[in-house]
Amino acid sequence: MSERLMIGTRIRERRILGGIRQSDLARQAGISPSYLNLIEHNRRRIGGKTLLKLAEVLNVEPALLSEGAEATLIAGLREAAGEQDGIGAELSRIEEFAGRFPGWAKLLADLYRRNEALERTIETLTDRLAHDPFLADSLHEVISAVTAIRSTSSILVETEALEPEWQNRFHRNINEDSSRLTEGAQSLVRYLEGAPNMDAEIKSPQDEMHAFLAARGFHFPELERDIAGPRDVTRLIEGEGATLSSPAQSLARDVLLRYLTDARSLPLESLLDWIASLGLHPDRLAEASGVDLATLFRRLAAMPEEAVGPVGLVICDASGSLVFRKPFDGFAMPRIAGACTLWPLFQVLAQPQTPLRMRLKQVGRGTETVEALAVSAQVIAPSFDRSALMQAHMLLLPDRPDADTEAVALREVGVNCRICSLASCVARREPSIISDGF
Repeated sequence: MSERLMIGTRIRERRILGGIRQSDLARQAGISPSYLNLIEHNRRRIGGKTLLKLAEVLNVEPALLSEGAEATLIAGLREAAGEQDGIGAELSRIEEFAGRFPGWAKLLADLYRRNEALERTIETLTDRLAHDPFLADSLHEVISAVTAIRSTSSILVETEALEPEWQNRFHRNINEDSSRLTEGAQSLVRYLEGAPNMDAEIKSPQDEMHAFLAARGFHFPELERDIAGPRDVTRLIEGEGATLSSPAQSLARDVLLRYLTDARSLPLESLLDWIASLGLHPDRLAEASGVDLATLFRRLAAMPEEAVGPVGLVICDASGSLVFRKPFDGFAMPRIAGACTLWPLFQVLAQPQTPLRMRLKQVGRGTETVEALAVSAQVIAPSFDRSALMQAHMLLLPDRPDADTEAVALREVGVNCRICSLASCVARREPSIISDGF
């Protein structure tokens, strides 16, 4: 039923909610009860002065009768329904439900948003537990101290005749290990208490490198010039990247040197001209410009967003570790490793030089789908004493509702197994704390 024809239902619900009889409302609005009855049953259109008068008598804004619930509320309900495909929610009656029961509709939408926020928190905490270097070192120190104390105490208990000199030595070891355990535990507690904002804590060199790139929007005009060279990379690292740790500077230098090489292979002006001519179709752009797909993916990810729109990029090495991440709205990425093995990013590692194209939807992430294009490329050529070094690239673009895109297969994927609710997944490595609990 169209939104315009729902006005009568809203008038009826507001009248009943206010305890007003139909005849009284009709009399105060200056219309006949029979005409109001037809309006309330959506058999007569209404607008103009009659709508304004009814809104005045019902003491509501006219827009509430003509437009119903806010668009954001309807969108929230649609998003919540999209996450529960198996339940069979009546999508065609969402507007009716929101109009008749606005309170319940808002409650459902708010609960969905709260659940989504909690899942994001779990994701952040899980990712930090897996990849925070300080946390890992602190836990290792605590476990090592506990293990040493247990081993020493076992020797004292199980050895009946132990010379006093050795007893004193073992007692001294237990005392030293106990002090080390106390210091390690206290340091761990102080660290956890001092970092309530999980997103603000950047610890690993790779996190520092990505924060440096993100601060510039992954675009460096200094390296796009014809005369740009390695010295410009050095100046960037010594200038804006001076606050990075030494390992992070090394990672950033490698990324920027490859950026410089890509910019020389496909200059900015030429790429923008090709995009204006051919559109954002990576395969056509690669063929026209004469570069490989991996290079083109990196160039698109380095373009200003106002020039090409939102573009995301993920690169992994042969071990599956994510070595480069340019975020993309609607598609979450782990920080280093443990990403969903259903991503085409990993599939192309077994199919060198064979590109894949899919539409992806992350479970638990709303109803958005993204277009993913993946290819595996050779980074270092093989020789007699070494094998080729391969990296997989996955470009992320907004899903385009055209005939060409609709023919592409849609695949449901997760972020990683730990926080994925995808049921009966053949690629699952561990239980999900979202569906199975901690």
